[in-house]
Amino acid sequence: MRLSELKNGNKAIISKIHGTGAFRQRIIEMGFMEGKEIEAIKRAPLMDPVEFNIMGYSVSLRRAEAEYIEILSEDASLLLSSTQAEGITSDNYYSAGKDLTNIRVALVGNPNCGKTTLFNFASNSHERVANYTGVTVSSKEATAMVDKQKITIVDLPGTYSLSSYSPEELYVIDYLTTQRPDVVVNVVDGSNLERNLYLTTQLIDMGLPVIIALNMYDEMELNGDKLDHRKLSDLLGIPVIPTVGKKGKGVKDLFKKIVRIHRGVETLNNRISLRYAPEIETAVDDLIISLEKIESQRLFPSLSLRFVALKLLEKDRFILEKVEKIRNSSEVIEQSKTKAKEIEKHFDKEPSHQLTDARYGFVAGALKETFAPGTRKSQELSHKADKVVTHRLIGLPIFFGLIWFMFYATFKVGEYPVGWIESLLAFISSGIGSLLPEGLVHDLLIDGIIGGVGGVIVFLPSIMILFLFISLMEDTGYMARTAFLMDKAMHKMGLHGKSFIPMLMGFGCNVPAVMATRTIESKRDRILTMMAIPFMSCSARLPVYVLFISAFFPVFKGSILFAIYLIGIMAAFFTAVLLNKTVFKKAEIPFVMELPPYRLPTLKAVCKHMWFKTMFFLKKMGTIILVASIVIWALGYFPRDKKAELQYTKKVDQVETSYGKALSQTTSKEQQVKLTTAKDKEISELELKYNAAHIEQSYISRIGQFIGPVFEPLGFDWKMSVSILTGVLAKEIVVSSMGVLYHADSAADETSASLITKLQQSQKESQTPLFVYFGFLVFILMYFPCIGTLTAIRKETGNVSWMLFETVYTTAMAWIVAFAIFRIGMFFI
Repeated sequence: MRLSELKNGNKAIISKIHGTGAFRQRIIEMGFMEGKEIEAIKRAPLMDPVEFNIMGYSVSLRRAEAEYIEILSEDASLLLSSTQAEGITSDNYYSAGKDLTNIRVALVGNPNCGKTTLFNFASNSHERVANYTGVTVSSKEATAMVDKQKITIVDLPGTYSLSSYSPEELYVIDYLTTQRPDVVVNVVDGSNLERNLYLTTQLIDMGLPVIIALNMYDEMELNGDKLDHRKLSDLLGIPVIPTVGKKGKGVKDLFKKIVRIHRGVETLNNRISLRYAPEIETAVDDLIISLEKIESQRLFPSLSLRFVALKLLEKDRFILEKVEKIRNSSEVIEQSKTKAKEIEKHFDKEPSHQLTDARYGFVAGALKETFAPGTRKSQELSHKADKVVTHRLIGLPIFFGLIWFMFYATFKVGEYPVGWIESLLAFISSGIGSLLPEGLVHDLLIDGIIGGVGGVIVFLPSIMILFLFISLMEDTGYMARTAFLMDKAMHKMGLHGKSFIPMLMGFGCNVPAVMATRTIESKRDRILTMMAIPFMSCSARLPVYVLFISAFFPVFKGSILFAIYLIGIMAAFFTAVLLNKTVFKKAEIPFVMELPPYRLPTLKAVCKHMWFKTMFFLKKMGTIILVASIVIWALGYFPRDKKAELQYTKKVDQVETSYGKALSQTTSKEQQVKLTTAKDKEISELELKYNAAHIEQSYISRIGQFIGPVFEPLGFDWKMSVSILTGVLAKEIVVSSMGVLYHADSAADETSASLITKLQQSQKESQTPLFVYFGFLVFILMYFPCIGTLTAIRKETGNVSWMLFETVYTTAMAWIVAFAIFRIGMFFI
């Protein structure tokens, strides 16, 4: 019988794990082992994935992957592994660190263990994001002062093991082996000890100085769990400090302990080393001797050779690649392969599987002596909540209702502060305009810097509200449920269930949507989602749609707008499927997703998360957009025609003089209003003519005319080409560019009757078919994501190549689709 056949509410015993490679190793490390009891909880509303309970925690698995697991419904106690690692005192002692001026502490732990919450509390909001050389997974780094001692805290990505199958695991093991932290703080979820302590056993094997932060201790007390953490500390040979990260309880004690140990004030001599079956220990000893002969210690100065030997037996690719770089290492590698085959033959299991069994056996033995489970109230509450929010019939309506409310609040509540910021920017612009004389600096500050950067800052309130909702969903545990609800539909398109939220956010603004992909653990799925998000039509494109639809498709406004959005959704899913079948053809890790218990977040923790995300947006987006704004402004501003400027100024003076005389000769207020309005209109027309003449001679116009042949096959004229170029920074700029190029009202926007009339007149004069403008709208939808989105992609992937790929890919797709629309349209004429 297969696990996929287990009915809801029924329990069974795992009898065998099929499959190979990353899939098999990952689920075994997460507790899916022979002899373990497992219970089927429920199917998702779309009947896939399925929620199971194993080792006291909830996890979802797709039915296709559950097919690889054999189960027995009857008592299978004989299947329980008798293999258990033995903990013995070793010669590895904690000692004072070399650098007493700064202690480097690495936080390591499972996802959802509260590691980041503990980090945020300890760091006191002085966070920075660090991308180390050659690594695309980010970690957070901050400093803290404890007892006048500087401590650098590094929050590493959450990982279930150190097996180097996923990018997160690779990052953590690479950091621990190359960056040499003084102390590793293993953050352990107190409500799920057995699964969390598996990672602890691997850290013990590494021989690094480890301290356990027994986090979420308040949940243990709520559940009625009894744990003798002092005895557990003795059995593990590691200090165990109870903490409640979200409230800061025990955090100071944790770091004071680190300082005392690092300074040598406190020494712990009961360091434990795990010992495995004799056959494995013999192989390890032989490999250590061989590794010493090739001087491998130079490559692993902060790592025990015992850990290297164990990883060679497990065929760990990271360690294998490292050892291969050592001269004369081929014999050691061949020896490890031979030893691994001998162990597999003896136990009828791969060495990695045998070691996993032994580590879990050691953990089970330690908990048997120290831990007594309580009523598990927090899990009961979570199960009750899940009966509603993931219900087969009402789960999806509740989900979509929450999403609707999130966007309603984001844009409705955000309207007020957005208006305040716009008024503030207008006030600043007006103040600077009155203080500075007309000229280069005046135009640079007002049109370039304030106009460019201000166009992004106005989105800040909406972005903060979105981040608030995301933080709430993350901290409460509901984010995992959204993936559970939507995974089947997203999986059909090659995406992860968690991809749904960022893609939906893309309709508001692509920048926070890209940043929201951080909630997706797999690097593969993060990048897939990021590549699809720019096709979700953001609100910045809406003014362009409204303008052109009003001008050329007034009878079918709603249908055309719906078609544009639908094309964007189809392009996003096509991109995901294409990349899934090509670049990401082979999945690195299986879909095994933990469903953490619901937790009530503190206001302080939620606000900190929101503030960190907001500051990242301001710091990282603002600088790039500032530079881009200045560059685009300069291309449109230069070269200056002094003669044309003098003529324009002269004509304006003449109008002012003429109307000034007329105003002085009348006392009628009504007549004065009419004259003032006429004067302003005439000056506006002069300004538009001057600006149109200037922009036709500007560098950006020359570039537009230069690239005209590229857009000519699409039916676009040079004015459309220039508008496309100006829209690179922000799509709203396309409207203002059209206003200048088509001599429209100076206050032109997407609803400007003047601009709409000018566009209609231009279409009649040029006899341009209407489908060309539909193709233009599709091009605006797809091409070149705004600078902010591209910057977010570069920051989130840590790799400029993905940013360049997205630039080329989206523009190429936009050209191909617009070309197809033009050729098909021409065929029917």
